[in-house]
Amino acid sequence: MSQPSFLRRLFGGIWRGITYIRNALANILFLVMLAVVYFVYFSGGPEPLPEQAALLLNPMGSLVDQKAPIDPLQAVLTEPSPADHEVLLRDVIEAIETARDDDSINSLVMELEYLVYAGISRTQELVEALDSFRETGKPIVAVGDFYTQDQYLLASYADEVIGHPMGGVAVEGYAMYLQYFAEALEKLSVTMHVFRAGQYKSAVEPYLRSDMSPEEKEAASQWLTDLWGRYTATVEANRELAEGAVDAYVNGFAQRMVDGDGDSARDALAAGLLDQLLTRAQTNDYLAEMVGVRDEDGLYQAVPFEQYLSRKRGLDLASEEGPKIAVITAQGNILPGDQPPGTIGGNSLARQISEATAAPDVKAIVLRVTSPGGSMFASEVIREEVLLARAAGKPVVVSMGSIAASGGYYIAAAADEIWATPTTLTGSIGVFAAFPTVENLLQRWGVHTDGVGTTSLAGSLRLDRGLNPQLSQALDAGVAHAYRQFLAVVADGRDMSMDEVVNAAQGRVWSASDALSLGLVDFLGGLDDAIDAAAARAELSRYEVDYVEEPLSPSALFFQQLTERMGSLGILPRGGSVSGLLALYQPLLAASAVIEDLQDPRHIYAFCLSCSSIH
Repeated sequence: MSQPSFLRRLFGGIWRGITYIRNALANILFLVMLAVVYFVYFSGGPEPLPEQAALLLNPMGSLVDQKAPIDPLQAVLTEPSPADHEVLLRDVIEAIETARDDDSINSLVMELEYLVYAGISRTQELVEALDSFRETGKPIVAVGDFYTQDQYLLASYADEVIGHPMGGVAVEGYAMYLQYFAEALEKLSVTMHVFRAGQYKSAVEPYLRSDMSPEEKEAASQWLTDLWGRYTATVEANRELAEGAVDAYVNGFAQRMVDGDGDSARDALAAGLLDQLLTRAQTNDYLAEMVGVRDEDGLYQAVPFEQYLSRKRGLDLASEEGPKIAVITAQGNILPGDQPPGTIGGNSLARQISEATAAPDVKAIVLRVTSPGGSMFASEVIREEVLLARAAGKPVVVSMGSIAASGGYYIAAAADEIWATPTTLTGSIGVFAAFPTVENLLQRWGVHTDGVGTTSLAGSLRLDRGLNPQLSQALDAGVAHAYRQFLAVVADGRDMSMDEVVNAAQGRVWSASDALSLGLVDFLGGLDDAIDAAAARAELSRYEVDYVEEPLSPSALFFQQLTERMGSLGILPRGGSVSGLLALYQPLLAASAVIEDLQDPRHIYAFCLSCSSIH
């Protein structure tokens, strides 16, 4: 038998070496995972809560109504990042409310360095819990090096706000700036075909213009001004500042830095935004004196809220028997089919509503909507289930989060009652269809498309062909029909005349206060208010709140629980060197991918691009 050639033996050896290394790495990764699991779940268990401590409110990442699934590979191979972490708003509220009546908790400390995003709407939903905590006589102190605008809004609710001598407060106001691609598309010879209904329906403007239209500037200025007015009024009230003090601080900041010594921390102190400037060591000593206890490392005794909540909830997760109010979360863009948490799937959300409707112990449904919209078809699938729930005798109350616009409002309009936070953005009643073709680009390169079809419409939706005039007419008619349907849905659901709906529609975005005056919402308030309203409609005096979630896959569930367990054990960082400026570097929107990601089978969308650029 002849021997294999030299090259064959060489490459065979290389391949065996690669296989060996691959298997070795897989085994190492497996052993690391086993070590992590053992440490988290089996290494002595959690330490008991201290007899006296401060509740440490140190959320990492973004406050959300629903957590997105954790990617297993990313969870194993990457370091935890504040930008990727999510914290349930209801967990923060529950921790504060539980600590309020806990004698072992004598104060609340906000360390907000890792808070990437909360938003004015979600922050306002924390106010009732914070006020209730303060009424017990327990102090609330905010500490930080550098406060972003979002962080400072939450910090302003504290009795005392402590900054660092080298820090500052970055309050700048609200703005909405988008990228416009019309000129770039023209240079690339890409044709964007757009059909829309609604004077203010601006979702596709970035593909048609090189600047913001006057209509969009008018509408955006109105709701941005309303949001900023609520922000400044809140801070001024919390900090006992004169009316207009925040605007004066922002508008005069640059000149004060030039005329002065450039000390932003002293400037924030002089403006009344901060109460003290202390180094980290001084802050620790100050808090240790307030709490009255130090831990073994000499730090003030504190219990991170996730760890505290985990201990208080215990291991008994069994539901109590009795009537329930099902809270179903609709967060994210609306897409057809089944979608993971953090995105609204037409089928998956409809199934949750259907199951709650069929459950005999569920007496009412609260639909928490935080969405700029998306697929109109998927929105209709969800709306139909809302109507079926009502027909079955189950009251449906909508609680709007920071955004409930376009498709988000389409869903909400079918409910018995709509609650919005004072800073919710809603409305945007309008539809559009859009898709690009690249026939001109291909022709520039000498590529031509030709062929035959069995009908006048065959092959009309190809990217390499211009839009068929017949199809263009059909899409234009389809969009007009969809808009009329949207108007009819709102008129029927809200018991409004068609003239009233048209006045509130045209794709225009409204702040909650304007939406209330227009009849688009019924009341201003948070999720708890909506739950109380649902209970009243179902005539319930005693009930359990059941937060409904789409079941995760076994692997996704494992990694989510692992991450939460690590947080409850205090493995995730309590403080550190991550700059508060991190939030300023988060992109507002990947505008070029919006339309492609919405996936409507008819290419007809109810989506609010402008309001999705501000949370």
